Amino acid sequence: APRGAPRIHDLPTSERPRERLLAFGPRALSTAELVAVVLRSGAPGSSALVLASRLVARFGLAEMSRATLEELAVEPGCGPAAVAALRAALELGRRAAAEEEPPRPRVCTPADVALLVAPEMAALEQEHLRVVLLSTRHDVLGVHEVYKGSVSASLVRVAEVFREPVRRNCPAIVVAHNHPSGDPSPSPEDIRVTRQLVDGGRLLDIDVLDH
Repeated sequence: APRGAPRIHDLPTSERPRERLLAFGPRALSTAELVAVVLRSGAPGSSALVLASRLVARFGLAEMSRATLEELAVEPGCGPAAVAALRAALELGRRAAAEEEPPRPRVCTPADVALLVAPEMAALEQEHLRVVLLSTRHDVLGVHEVYKGSVSASLVRVAEVFREPVRRNCPAIVVAHNHPSGDPSPSPEDIRVTRQLVDGGRLLDIDVLDH
């Protein structure tokens, strides 16, 4: 075999990109090392790491994702299989970035909660009770529906209201329910429910910020 740059299997185990990735995680690897893991093999007489270094130096990641087979094949060892692997890896990275969650909304006032839940709940024909799950900084972690049909002190069970906040380890919640009649004034039943929930929150170390 022609002599050239050492092949990856000739390197000490601690220096091989794949083994380093498994041992230390992908963030510990350089861009060229990550590309070498995708390529798996290089050209005769040189390693995948050498080929990866050449590709990164020549194109960079952004241009590499747009380069044609003919453009990439200028580097020896970069054939259709290597191009397909690169394209697939780069596309997966693009899709992962696209799926990242947007910043969570944060509630600081009752009006913030109203903007979050009122557009949907105002149109409901039955009473619904929902719990807005909050982080320590009052970022919204989710909105969980607990009851549908009736929200009264005799029917609302504190354990049911706190089941999801406890499961999600939420330090704070806001409780919200709608009045299909259109009158938002709290009824005596609403006030009794609120007191029960505040007392339950104290026992569970969960702040009930508002209802």
